[in-house]
Amino acid sequence: MFLKDKIPGYLLGKYQLIGTVTFSVLFAVVFLNISIPFSDTAWFGLGDSVMFLMTITFIAVSILTLIASRLLMYRIKNLFDINYLEYIIWCLLEIITICGFYTGLTMGMTLPQDETIWEIFSRALLYGTIALGIPYLISGMYFAIIDKNNTIRLMSYENVVTDEPAKPESQMNKITLFDNSGALKLSLSPENLYYIESDDNYIKVWYTDSKGDMKQYMLRCRLKTVEESFKGSGLVRCNRKYIVNINKVATLRKESEGYFLDLSNESIPPLPVTKTYTDNVLSYFTEVQPLMDPIEE
Repeated sequence: MFLKDKIPGYLLGKYQLIGTVTFSVLFAVVFLNISIPFSDTAWFGLGDSVMFLMTITFIAVSILTLIASRLLMYRIKNLFDINYLEYIIWCLLEIITICGFYTGLTMGMTLPQDETIWEIFSRALLYGTIALGIPYLISGMYFAIIDKNNTIRLMSYENVVTDEPAKPESQMNKITLFDNSGALKLSLSPENLYYIESDDNYIKVWYTDSKGDMKQYMLRCRLKTVEESFKGSGLVRCNRKYIVNINKVATLRKESEGYFLDLSNESIPPLPVTKTYTDNVLSYFTEVQPLMDPIEE
C-alpha cells in the first residue's frame, strides 16, 4: 500500500518546506477573508482594537506553529524515513492544533450561547482543512511536477540518421543528465560510469574521464527516478543510497554483515548490498550473467 511508502524527498527539502508554509499562509489569509461573511463564529477584524489584537495574535501563533512543525519535520527526516501515512497525519495534527487554538480564542472572545465547543471546533476544522489542506495538496503537486523534470535519461542513437561513420554499439548509448530547464548537463558512456550515490535531494554520479581519473557530477534528482529510468539495464540498486553499474563489479563478496560489491576501480570503497536489494543483485549474477557466480567466504 502506497501509504507505507517513503515520502519523496522533494516534499521535505528546505526550500520546499519554506515554499509550502509561505503559500499555505497566503492561501489561508485569502480564503478566510472570503469565508468570514458566511461564518457565525468568525470574529476576525482590523477595526476594533481588541479584535485587531486577537486577530494578529491568532495569525502569528498559526504561522509560528507551521514554521516550528516544518522545522521539526526537516530535522526528523534526517533521522528516519517518513512515509505517506505519517506525513498526512502530521499535516492533520497541524490543522487540528491551529483549529483548537482558534476554538479556545472564540470561546474566550465571543462566548457563543447557541453552540457548544465541539460545534465551534468542528466548523473550525472544516474551514481549517480547506484553508491548509488545499495549499498542501497544490504545493505537493507543484513540487512533484518540478521534480519530474529533474531526471536522468538513457538516450539511444541507433535510429538517428547521420553522415558520420557507424559507431560500435557501446558508443550508441549515452547516459545524459538534464537539469529542470531541460539543459543538457552531462553525457557519458555507460562504460565510464561506476555508481550513483544519493545525497538528500541530489545524486552524485561517479565516473572516469578520458584520462581515467575518477570524477563526480552532482545533479538535483531522486535516486528513485534513476532506478525507474534504468530499469532492466546494467544499473542496479544495491542500497537505499547507491545504484551500481554491475558491469564495473570486480567481486561480489559474502561477509557476516551481508554482501559487498568491490568495483574495478580500487579507489572506490566496497558498496554494501542491503537485504532489501540482495535478491535483485544476486539475480543478476545467477540469471543474467551465470558465468559470474557470487563468491562466498
